[in-house]
Amino acid sequence: MAKPSVVRAAYWIETPYEPARAAEAMAGEQSTGTFIAVPGETDEVRERSAARIVSVRQTEVVRQPSLPGAATPRGHDGNYRRCEVVLEFPYANFGPSIPNLLATVAGNLYELQEFSGIRLMDLDLPDEFAAAYAGPKFGVAGTRRLAGVQDRPIIGTIVKPSVGLTIEELRAAVRGLAEAGLDFIKDDELNASPLFAPFEHKVKAVMEEIERASERTGRKTMYAFNITGEIDELKRRHDLVVESGGTCVMVSMQSIGLAGLAHLNRYSELPIHGHRNQWGMMTRCPMLGMSFTAYQKLCRLAGADHLHVNALNSKFYESNESVIRSVRAIREPLLGGYEAMPVLSSGQSAAMVEDTYRELGTCDLLHVAGGGIMAHPDGPVAGVLSMKQAWEAAKLGVSAEAYAESHPELRRALEKFGGGQLGGK
Repeated sequence: MAKPSVVRAAYWIETPYEPARAAEAMAGEQSTGTFIAVPGETDEVRERSAARIVSVRQTEVVRQPSLPGAATPRGHDGNYRRCEVVLEFPYANFGPSIPNLLATVAGNLYELQEFSGIRLMDLDLPDEFAAAYAGPKFGVAGTRRLAGVQDRPIIGTIVKPSVGLTIEELRAAVRGLAEAGLDFIKDDELNASPLFAPFEHKVKAVMEEIERASERTGRKTMYAFNITGEIDELKRRHDLVVESGGTCVMVSMQSIGLAGLAHLNRYSELPIHGHRNQWGMMTRCPMLGMSFTAYQKLCRLAGADHLHVNALNSKFYESNESVIRSVRAIREPLLGGYEAMPVLSSGQSAAMVEDTYRELGTCDLLHVAGGGIMAHPDGPVAGVLSMKQAWEAAKLGVSAEAYAESHPELRRALEKFGGGQLGGK
């Protein structure tokens, strides 16, 4: 008889209780148990549906709780134990459903008094999920094909100001960016369908400028339209982008939810650019939330072709080491595939390319620079060239400074934006 399928979930916890007692509370709360024995929790029910504790490993002891609200046991010794816990949940409890999977592995656990810290670190999913969720339709290869870029990262930027441009102001901005030779332009997450620039008008204006620039340059810039909205709006906006000749749509994944992302992916004919804004409120506290390692698996499963990871030396709180882990996690095969493209953005310029390539070891990236392109001393055309030149140098194994001696756009970028040494902010 085949072994029943399970989802294995790895956690980091902090608890004033004995680790085994805390793990039992986790397993019971998220499967068949509750705070007291009830008649319906029979041996047969437990055998069929109870979560199983795979392992509990204490890593350290601290004297102060990381989060408020933890109850201490009678006779508490003042110690808060930090542990790695692995649980297995029967797949039959929730079936092929990301929303119900999340209710199980990341539901009421965060509210239990037994914990002064808890974080979902990783998930191991059974093959049954592959039958229910097709995952990214385009990934790296399909995005490269549509963008017309094969041997280097896709170089992109964001329309700035993030929000506030009228249709005519947006038209002028897109015209300049497309003619500058960018591979990729995206809406900011703040800009979906403002009242002064409705989505339908935005798509018309942007695509007219993209097509005109394509006639002059011979290359069609990929534009990620922010279609974030209510569930019925997703399809209407997606269809309008397709009908208008667009090649990418973008959604704020936290805003529409993973079920909304999967819904979009079922009919999407374009790459889905997955923006993770609001991610910080889920993960910034290291003692709470979810690791990106676990989160990105669910996003890929639901169909995101591109996933934001911040970037090295960005303006955000996240460490370079965390960004590197995130990129590596996305590039790790999931259920035999589910390829997605990491998106580097925030505070990027040609000055960061050398370190980025050395640390990540791949060109399968979407490298987005806003100010690093737009604020180049010689304008956005030179800004785009400086990014391309920096990647040429990195791939050749030549330092950016040496390559800049014969490439003025790169030299001017390095003078403007600095050396980009790791460790800075």
